[in-house]
Amino acid sequence: MEIDEIVKIVKKNLEKELSKPKIPIEGSGRHIHLSEEDAKTLFGADYLFTKTKDLSQPGQFAFKERVRLIGPKGVIENVVILGPFRKNTQIEISMTDARNLGVTPTIRESGDIENTPGVVVTNGNNTLILNKGVIVAKNHIHMNEEEAKIFNLKDKELVDVEIKNSARAIIFKDVLIRVNKNFALAMHIDYDEANACALSKESFGEIYGKR
Repeated sequence: MEIDEIVKIVKKNLEKELSKPKIPIEGSGRHIHLSEEDAKTLFGADYLFTKTKDLSQPGQFAFKERVRLIGPKGVIENVVILGPFRKNTQIEISMTDARNLGVTPTIRESGDIENTPGVVVTNGNNTLILNKGVIVAKNHIHMNEEEAKIFNLKDKELVDVEIKNSARAIIFKDVLIRVNKNFALAMHIDYDEANACALSKESFGEIYGKR
């Protein structure tokens, strides 16, 4: 192959990489997704929740209401409830939170709650005893189908992501790709991970390899 042809190929591949959008990085705080049934247990059948703000992912939002988590060793107050309601109740916390509560930190993809620890959830008036549902969410990237084509990625694939423009250079390995037509491009990490890489508003992610 001639040198000129090699240069053209390299240049084309480089331009393709540079054309990929930067991946926003969002630190995700502890929160709970309630099932409709569990929401009624805590707040009553006729209770109307108050929506306070929309989240970055379309159709996702936060409620004004808060709950308390009670574990074998500790309590976490003022945990936000996210909507809409889900089929199963799920609590997403950090590794630090898990140790403070006294539960086994179990890293899982959202929705995979079998054989996970449970806690007691209360709003001060009513109590919900969960036998499962507490996870440390596996870090992941949301993207829609068009964005997946740009990155040449598919749902459930694993990638390595380098955090750029942060005070601490960190590479997250085995980051889960989640593709859905309703998603907006964003990588979600918990607060432990965000603190580890000194995440700032200027930080972004760059995919540099598949697993």
